[in-house]
Amino acid sequence: MNFITELGSYMIENMDELLALSIEHLLMVVYGIGLALVVGVPLGILAAKFEKLAPIIISITNVIQLIPSLALLAILMLYFGFGFNTVVIGLFLYSLLPIVKNTYVGIKEVDDSIMEAGVGNGMTSLQLLYKIQFPLSIPFLMAGLRLAAVIAISVATIGPYIGADGLGREIISGISLQSDVKIYAGAIPATLMAIIADFILGKIEKKTKSRIA
Repeated sequence: MNFITELGSYMIENMDELLALSIEHLLMVVYGIGLALVVGVPLGILAAKFEKLAPIIISITNVIQLIPSLALLAILMLYFGFGFNTVVIGLFLYSLLPIVKNTYVGIKEVDDSIMEAGVGNGMTSLQLLYKIQFPLSIPFLMAGLRLAAVIAISVATIGPYIGADGLGREIISGISLQSDVKIYAGAIPATLMAIIADFILGKIEKKTKSRIA
């Protein structure tokens, strides 16, 4: 009980700083995932449309995902230096796999009979893509986005090791000072952020499924 009281007092006293760190943490995640959507969705579409490219594209994103997060950020730091932008690039790379793969799977899962009906109505390949295949793949894309968001929020906590801020600064400071209070003060908001993101994106995913159904 004393620990909970101490933690609560610390978080209230440092609310402004924790809020600022939370906002920076969220911005890194949003920018990283935003870039992953801009790049990953077209890559997923390319993989679905050109089967010879699919193994190459998915293998590259798989390899990136297998690199330990701290090692990847350290490599990026050598090329892009310390700070916010390097973490954003790292989160972008880590978010690619679920977005690329789920876009690819979503497009490939479109029923052949629906495609044949589109062709029968005189649709071109491009029209089939943006009027039928991509809209029907959105629930799969949302599932990938949920996973990417949780991964990105988690990976962003090691940002301070390469000069960024975010909630990881509080966690790493707590580890250095052997302070449970500081560790939890950083970990709790990060965990809540991941839970809220997963919940909101899950709701959106269900809505897209119900609209298609």
